[in-house]
Amino acid sequence: MKNILVTGAAGFIGSNFVQYFVKKYPDYNIVVLDKLTYAGNLENLAPVKDKIKFIKGDICDRELVEKIFKEEDINGVVHFAAESHVDNSIKTPFIFTETNVLGTHVLLDTAKNIWGEGSENKFVHISTDEVFGTLGNNKDEFFHEARPIAPNSPYSASKAGSDCVARAYFETFKMNVNITNCSNNYGPYQHKEKLIPNTIKLALEDKKVPVYGTGENIRDWLYVLDHCKAIDNVFHNAKAGERYCIGGHNEMKNIDIVKLVLKHLGKSEDLIEFVTDRKGHDLRYAIDPTKIGQDLGWKPETKFEDGIIKTIDWYLEHREWLN
Repeated sequence: MKNILVTGAAGFIGSNFVQYFVKKYPDYNIVVLDKLTYAGNLENLAPVKDKIKFIKGDICDRELVEKIFKEEDINGVVHFAAESHVDNSIKTPFIFTETNVLGTHVLLDTAKNIWGEGSENKFVHISTDEVFGTLGNNKDEFFHEARPIAPNSPYSASKAGSDCVARAYFETFKMNVNITNCSNNYGPYQHKEKLIPNTIKLALEDKKVPVYGTGENIRDWLYVLDHCKAIDNVFHNAKAGERYCIGGHNEMKNIDIVKLVLKHLGKSEDLIEFVTDRKGHDLRYAIDPTKIGQDLGWKPETKFEDGIIKTIDWYLEHREWLN
């Protein structure tokens, strides 16, 4: 049996991962640590609440983290916990530095001290493609594992910092650490502040749907279940120290996403309202997932045209998540 600590699992990707992980590995002991900020919701874990142990707490609380490692005999970590909304990072950047950098450091250092240097116990740090900065309109250019880090927002800078700490603990202490950098996820349980659920919520209320600038910013969209399968693969099969970029091969302009959602809901595009662009708004993200395909045999399974309809329909069936 493995005793796995999953941080931030009351949030979007973490809750999807825990539901997937519990179903696939019923013999694992899953311990969830989540601060339950505005973006965390225990209802996201309701389908598996009797099969996990939930602890409310902050990853920056070293005393609590050490207690969990010892009492639960933790021998694996999947680390999702992070402040992740770019707009909020522009308004309150220090919160992002504290949670994303210091919190990650507390987890890594606790694992190192309890497991010992050179331990084979696994620590997977979940990060973002935003640490690589922005791409231009050259469709042949992609983010990949060897691309230099060049973050452009306080959020991406804090995630880049946490990536560097994770890498340092592999290089210095020979910990069994992996870093994953994913593209934009979509699917069930995502907080309403994000583009797709926000568009659904506002459209259902016949309210204006704000779109930054002209909506030409491009993102690579990854269905959350495909991401969970990739993380599972990294956790069980990746060699220590490897970084993996995980993308969906689904590049879409923000404006096209909004129009697609409105069309599926039977709403007019007149609801679209262009607003002042975000400060430092990156133009394009796109990932080349060749390495994880070659090393671990993973590839995205969900076509965007299928995943987006499943996602919209899920929110229509679970409107309480939009409120």
